[in-house]
Amino acid sequence: QVQLVESGGGLVQPGGSLRLSCAASGFTFSSSAMSWHRQLPGQERELVAFITPTAGSRNYADSVKGRFTISRDNAKNTVYLQMNSLKPEDTAVYYCKALIRGYNYWGQGTQVTVSS
Repeated sequence: QVQLVESGGGLVQPGGSLRLSCAASGFTFSSSAMSWHRQLPGQERELVAFITPTAGSRNYADSVKGRFTISRDNAKNTVYLQMNSLKPEDTAVYYCKALIRGYNYWGQGTQVTVSS
């Protein structure tokens, strides 16, 4: 029932930008906290950005603060991650997550590769 579908990943040059989207369905999106996570090659999955249901609070990993922006459009059931000034170390699989009644629901992930 719950579905989270990421899109927008791809290959980009250092210094470039990408916007990831996560289309949500099967639950009350506007009541759920959402987050973006990433898994770097050979590493554990880590939190990138977090946003509360009404976007009243946003948090970022230190490594992306000032470069990435998380946002949501509750009318479209979509959460976004705008990524600017991308660096090679941002290369990872990026995942969308929803917190629904204490359970974590994950999208399938989308690959972001930053390389010249």
